[in-house]
Amino acid sequence: MRYQGKIAEWRDDQGFGFITPNGGGQRIFVHIKSFSGRQQRPVGNEIVTYELGRDTKGRPQANSVAFVLKHASSATPSGKGNVSLMLTVVFLVLVAGSSFTGKLPVEVAWLYLAASLAAFSAYALDKSAARNGRWRTKESTLHLIGLAGGWPGALAAQRLLRHKSRKQSFQIVFWVTVILNCCVLAWFFSSSGAEALRSMLGAA
Repeated sequence: MRYQGKIAEWRDDQGFGFITPNGGGQRIFVHIKSFSGRQQRPVGNEIVTYELGRDTKGRPQANSVAFVLKHASSATPSGKGNVSLMLTVVFLVLVAGSSFTGKLPVEVAWLYLAASLAAFSAYALDKSAARNGRWRTKESTLHLIGLAGGWPGALAAQRLLRHKSRKQSFQIVFWVTVILNCCVLAWFFSSSGAEALRSMLGAA
């Protein structure tokens, strides 16, 4: 027999949450492995159907969980995704062009490229781990890679892989790291910043 309810709480970093049955009653534990197909990862407040089972300790647990209504933000609008990818390309081209014309050391362009590739790989591995119930990459690690210059690759991964693009708390911190990184880059464009950067690279 299948029941219907709403995901009242979801802990994405731990891969489990709780369902509130329609009509009220005790909340039902649900693990990410219990979702059918797992094409869509829950974020909370989705309507689902499930079969009621028991864990090894006899506690109620949802099995064979399926979404009834997709979350309003489950799919990234194509326009927003295109803008994000365009921003990634334009920014990397701008950095490469600035290095080519001597406004920035060429090492900066390589840093952004390498960090972006590392960020994209980290997001891809984290999504694979989320789907297969393996150990997840810490969000702080993803943010540090972005802050170090990998945010263009992270932004591309969020849109192309549809990973971490719906979690509001993550997105707030992500865009803070983008702003901080761009502020540092803007300072490097100034005469004093450029001299300081060249001094650091020369010392290295």
